[in-house]
Amino acid sequence: MVLLHVKRGDESQFLLQAPGSTELEELTVRVARVYNARLKVQRVCSEMEELAEHGIFLPPNMQGLTDDQIEELKLRDEWGEKCVPSGGSVFKKDDIGRRNGQAPNEKMKQVLKKTVEEAKAIISKKQVEAGVCVTLEMVKDALDQLRGAVMIVYPMGLPPYDPIRMEFENKEDLSGTQAGLSVIEESEAQLWWAAKELRRTKTLSDYVGKNEKTKIIVKIQQRGQGAPAREPVISSEEQKQLMLYYHRRQEELKKLEENDDDSCLNSPWADNTALKRHFHGVKDIKWRPR
Repeated sequence: MVLLHVKRGDESQFLLQAPGSTELEELTVRVARVYNARLKVQRVCSEMEELAEHGIFLPPNMQGLTDDQIEELKLRDEWGEKCVPSGGSVFKKDDIGRRNGQAPNEKMKQVLKKTVEEAKAIISKKQVEAGVCVTLEMVKDALDQLRGAVMIVYPMGLPPYDPIRMEFENKEDLSGTQAGLSVIEESEAQLWWAAKELRRTKTLSDYVGKNEKTKIIVKIQQRGQGAPAREPVISSEEQKQLMLYYHRRQEELKKLEENDDDSCLNSPWADNTALKRHFHGVKDIKWRPR
């Protein structure tokens, strides 16, 4: 199996294994699916943290309005009356005005938060440091765990316009959002290695050879964005160590310069004319009056 360290720009994403005989068409789609699925988990986790703190989403026509404005316009949150968290709710106003403020009680809040932490651990970039490969099944399992936690806390379900439900149903609308810019369509994905595009018509072994124990760094890119920046010759950690070494070396040289005492040159044994003056009898002549 060839080990692929997938990056987006200079940022590590995940590790993935594939046989050298894998068609790059299949591999590119596979990498893009794992990459996009991890982004989905991140978005769901972010919204679930808000769900645990401030309850479900308000209807779009009520978001951002004050209580007085809602009362004046005679608006009603029908889904808020249906979607009550298990064990009752605790009011915690959402200052942004996106959620209804009917948060789950402490026990149910911990169910959501614990599941979020577990899901984040599955897709964490620390998995790269630990040498753990991330598969699409692992990411889907994280999504299933998140879905299960929401069903425990909200057995009646979430409103159809709640972003968490829309994510679970694959109906999310990311157009015009920063999150949407991060998503890479499978048909538009490109893999790059060693400043070369891995063309979909070839196999992985066409580029990396027959050695199945090879480890390479590939970068996923949107088609049309051009070649990504090459990997630095040394890593950031190695660069830090190198800078630290040179800093210490400079400090040592600086101390040596400060301790460069040449007063010993005034000693009699250092006088290279002492022998000549001795034979001329002028060894102890002093010009200063005594």
